[in-house]
Amino acid sequence: MSRFLLSRLWQSIVLLFLVSLIGYSVLLLAPGGPMSQFALTPGITKEDLDRIAAQMGLDRPVIVQYADWLWHLVQGDWGRSFRGGEPVLGIILGHLPATLLLMGTSTAIAVGLGTTIGILGAIRRHSAFDYASTVGAMVALSVPTFWFGLVAIYLFSLKLGWFPAGNMYTIGNGSLADYLHHLVLPATVLALVDVAVWSRYMRTATLDVIHQDFVRTARAKGLTRRRVLFKHVVGNALLPMITLAGLQLPTILGGALVTETVFTWPGMGRLFLDSLGYNDYPVVMGLLMFSAVLVLVGSLLADLLSAIADPRIRLA
Repeated sequence: MSRFLLSRLWQSIVLLFLVSLIGYSVLLLAPGGPMSQFALTPGITKEDLDRIAAQMGLDRPVIVQYADWLWHLVQGDWGRSFRGGEPVLGIILGHLPATLLLMGTSTAIAVGLGTTIGILGAIRRHSAFDYASTVGAMVALSVPTFWFGLVAIYLFSLKLGWFPAGNMYTIGNGSLADYLHHLVLPATVLALVDVAVWSRYMRTATLDVIHQDFVRTARAKGLTRRRVLFKHVVGNALLPMITLAGLQLPTILGGALVTETVFTWPGMGRLFLDSLGYNDYPVVMGLLMFSAVLVLVGSLLADLLSAIADPRIRLA
């Protein structure tokens, strides 16, 4: 296990370096640049722009800027925002709770509904429920997340008035009920696509386990259908889902970016788009690296949980 952890740690370091290099290169190739927001200021001169660039360290060669940024990042200094001068890590950590709340709630909804629909679809194969869940999953996977969000706002906020159209809470009201009231729509919209994915994978995994020899043996011993299902089938079918949970993290982060923008949710996704619009490169790179770390940690945890749950993986 220790050799496995060291190997994954080394791979993660290499991947983070490549992510930083590619991300930094893409930002440099993007039109405009950090100085574009200052160039539009009325009355500003070229000397003023050169002085601002020198103060921000943008007058140095690109490779020097990247090496300096990377060195400070390794030391724990993520830089300062071009917009307000605040520490980048502090800005990200300030928006992190909102994103974790949204992602955690949507993941719980997706896992609960997805596994239930998948199991029912497998044990009721070729039934009306199975066909309906298959069609629903295809529709959910085909329609963009932002469309679901706009439709949900139109129906449940503008027409019915059941839920707020955006934001995380009502100003002046910080109660738990108010937070939950604002959380329902964005969490449900973000979970829709993941429910479809989980239900399809769970259905396939359940069907695969149902036809195994140990399940036939359990039935031959006279165990009830419910006991065979929950004790032998579901437990083994959930093993591939652990790996899927780690692989789904990038998808959830991407969906959170769109959902947070549609519902004006004050999380990391909305911060990323705002920073990108202002060419705030330190914050953009900080969010990119922070998201990459979250994805790698999620993948590592999925592998470890798989090894703990399945002795065959642990022995291998």
